[in-house]
Amino acid sequence: MAYRVVIAEDFRMIREIFENAVNQSDGYELAASYPTAQQAVKYIEKNDADLVLMDVLIPGSMNGLDAAERIKKIKPGVRIIIVTSMPELSYEKRAREIGVEGFWQKEVQEQPIQEIMDRTMAGETVYPSEQPKINIGNTVSTEFTDREIEILTELVAGASNKEIADKLSVEQSTVKMHISNMLSKTGYHSRLELAVKARHYGLVIND
Repeated sequence: MAYRVVIAEDFRMIREIFENAVNQSDGYELAASYPTAQQAVKYIEKNDADLVLMDVLIPGSMNGLDAAERIKKIKPGVRIIIVTSMPELSYEKRAREIGVEGFWQKEVQEQPIQEIMDRTMAGETVYPSEQPKINIGNTVSTEFTDREIEILTELVAGASNKEIADKLSVEQSTVKMHISNMLSKTGYHSRLELAVKARHYGLVIND
């Protein structure tokens, strides 16, 4: 019996690539394919499915991770592979928290999507072996500490030092120190430039 696959991907060319991967693979059949996440959720609410290929940044009222969380609540047995072209560091963390079985970076493609599908349906949890490295100023994204990424995420959202300190339960002086360290690493001249560049390169999306 073939595994029934649902696809949610707004970029038509990528969606067709996934459709072809399913249609040309033994053991899989295309159940449905949509340009929005909420369409995929509505389908799964009313129909059986075994695997979902879900983009993260997708038009509509529900992004791919929110949709994945909803699917896991209503039908926890459905396996999900999150696909994204953005290096945003929080995506992988949240996917793990939700219980998503697979995570595939479109730009990196360590393994073909077919292999990720096979391994996921075989019961594996398949994630990238390492975070993608993004050039940002004079450094790369992997040179930022976890705390710096937390602060950068709030900075991109427009939070002040006090707001960041309150949310992360640290002193304002600690926030200021980490921002100063990031400016030193990147060579940028202001917190605004740092935030704009982090958003531009997809390191922190924070939508």
